Amino acid sequence: MEREPDVSIREVMSTEYVAVNEGDTMLEAAQLMHEEGASVVVVLRGSEPVGVVTESDVLALVAREDDPADVTVGGAMSSPVLSVPSSTTVASATRTMADEDIRKLLVRDGDDVRGVVTERDVIAAAGARGVRNPATAPEGIGDPVAGGDGAMAERAPSDDRGGGYTRQGICKACGSLSESLADHDGQVLCADCREM
Repeated sequence: MEREPDVSIREVMSTEYVAVNEGDTMLEAAQLMHEEGASVVVVLRGSEPVGVVTESDVLALVAREDDPADVTVGGAMSSPVLSVPSSTTVASATRTMADEDIRKLLVRDGDDVRGVVTERDVIAAAGARGVRNPATAPEGIGDPVAGGDGAMAERAPSDDRGGGYTRQGICKACGSLSESLADHDGQVLCADCREM
């Protein structure tokens, strides 16, 4: 059977994104994220993206009991910001996210920021395509199976170590995108969380 061409991230990314400056406070960034319903803000130095602030960055700041009004975005952002061209395939973006252990990528055309693609975008793309047969699936996207929490996961034959199927998707414990999820004590976990 012939494989279907893979979808470009240009087709699944969010073209509207929220941006802040390095000198803004984390409180201002968190308020803007809340107002806009954004899980990530792009940090700009002039017009150049130099980092991102995610919900996890805000939570880490609060967990350390730092005052978000006293911490600048530049001091708390994740940097450098990883980006991919808008012509990148969903499968390639998924591999980059898994390899780099990140949940969001900046999408660029040359120096121009075109948007942000998240792990949710790539999972939704796999589900929306209704890919069921690995032989006709775009590279990197396989048989989506809804997990107990509704997350999409890739089913692959189990190896002989037990634990049912291995899966690509979101780890129930840490929330990261993983290519090696497996059932462990009734939860679908990545390799790192299974070792804990």
